[in-house]
Amino acid sequence: MNSVTQIRLAEPVSVDHDRLGALYSEMGHAGAEDVVCRAMEELALRMAHCDRLMRSAEYDELRKSARSLIAIAEQIGMDLLARVARDVMDCIDIGDSVALAATLGRLMRAGEGSLTAIWDLQDITI
Repeated sequence: MNSVTQIRLAEPVSVDHDRLGALYSEMGHAGAEDVVCRAMEELALRMAHCDRLMRSAEYDELRKSARSLIAIAEQIGMDLLARVARDVMDCIDIGDSVALAATLGRLMRAGEGSLTAIWDLQDITI
């Protein structure tokens, strides 16, 4: 073997513009901005918490944290993030630690990409 191939993992993310639009229609611009900003902050904190819980093998708490990620992500149109958080819960439920590690890695990539996508939309009127 003379070469090493490096695989760059990337998660294609998208934000549900219809969900965000509905949020802005329901709450007005200022109210929706406040909800989105608080949700983004909470998602970032919970993702970091999930990572710590995984490292300390606190799977029951990790499951609770992933469940809370789902509700927050769905509220602001991050459907992929919510789906991957469900997958994390499924891995915990079946007791597959290898799949859990891989899926949690995917959760982190999807979360970072989703947060970036929402951040990029902050200057766009919905």
